[in-house]
Amino acid sequence: MNLAHNEFPTDNHGWAELLPERPTSQALQGTHRVPWVVVGAGITGLACARRLAELHPDEEILLLDARRVGQGASGRNSGFVVATSQFNGGFELEQIDNYRRINRINQSGLELLSVQVAENAIECQWRREGFIHTAADRVALREHAFFRCYLEALGVSHTLLDENDLHARLGTDLYKAGIQIADGALVQPAALVHGLADSLPANVSLHEQSAVLELSHRKPLMLRLANAQVETDQLIVATNYEAPSLGFLRSRIIGSTLAGSFTRALTETELASLGSLREWGAISLHSGGATLRLTSDHRLSLRNTAEYHGSSLLSDSELACRQSIHRAAFEKRFPQLAHVPFEFAWSGVEGISRNGTNFFGRQHQNIYLAGGYNGSGVSRGTAFGSAIADYASGEETQTVSDCLESEPGAWIPPRPLLDIGAFFKVRSRFYGVGVDR
Repeated sequence: MNLAHNEFPTDNHGWAELLPERPTSQALQGTHRVPWVVVGAGITGLACARRLAELHPDEEILLLDARRVGQGASGRNSGFVVATSQFNGGFELEQIDNYRRINRINQSGLELLSVQVAENAIECQWRREGFIHTAADRVALREHAFFRCYLEALGVSHTLLDENDLHARLGTDLYKAGIQIADGALVQPAALVHGLADSLPANVSLHEQSAVLELSHRKPLMLRLANAQVETDQLIVATNYEAPSLGFLRSRIIGSTLAGSFTRALTETELASLGSLREWGAISLHSGGATLRLTSDHRLSLRNTAEYHGSSLLSDSELACRQSIHRAAFEKRFPQLAHVPFEFAWSGVEGISRNGTNFFGRQHQNIYLAGGYNGSGVSRGTAFGSAIADYASGEETQTVSDCLESEPGAWIPPRPLLDIGAFFKVRSRFYGVGVDR
């Protein structure tokens, strides 16, 4: 598979923009021979490299990323570390084992991150106090009833919230019902991946801005970069929606581009208008509804657009257009803050499959892959990354077994039908969204 060196664009928008500048590791140069290579230094690749280093302390693990750490999807999500997944539609008793399997994976990733954040003193606004699922109109209220049945059947700790409860907590009158999930965490995602990258074990060598341009499947595996060549015995691909660029998951995964906006830091008076919570996260129970954060540094973030954009970030002009949508949704929720400006907008790309599954396992002799999280990548990507390291090393764990049981990805037709199908697949999540957007 041959790629151009410039096929991995990025921009200066995202959660990383709120952080101090981080020194970038040196791009890989020269000829190298290593036992292990991990491609992709997002949540999955970082978890994988860390686990490989634990399993093989005397072997070098080479971790490569085409961009700077934090500039991919792992640093551009809304920062929800999910413990309990929501599935649209009514509770299906015959699916209860699958629900439990997916939540075991979520929980595994959440626990791993909790330990890593604590042990490495990663400053990433980590707050493990759960978050709120919200509903404002007919479709979302129907999903609220479904989600309540699901949580009760699985024995998940939760609190039902009415309109008054939500106003008291969030400072908005928009929502009619909600559910507070007891477990789960909120995080500054770019700060998290920066901290994970900067605390990797000594036998992991991280090289940013080091895109793999060509991969040969002969023995040993051969990777060509712009200014380097690598031979390796084992390769793990952790590039999520960009896996097709290396020849994997073609016609199985696409990238959906999301966009959101941040306000400036709120004053104490403005914060007081937002209710009793000083930090919170709210996810709409409608798949196309807005995702909201009040961060520990007193900013409101709102994300409510998703589209098929060729798996690319949005340009500045496109972001400005989407920000008008964010503005309308913001003022609908918080009219008392209509005077508060947005400081910047951001976009990010999530990997989605046609049937909502994840990808895990061996792709070719000595080549392994984990990815495709359909919007739940912080906890699930961590679990999948650690588990793929175990699997490639011959370890048997509950999480490996759970990941291997992921449903096969449904086929996505080639272009131009792919573009048409992907457009409608992403757009379908907004059906009936109403005021929840």
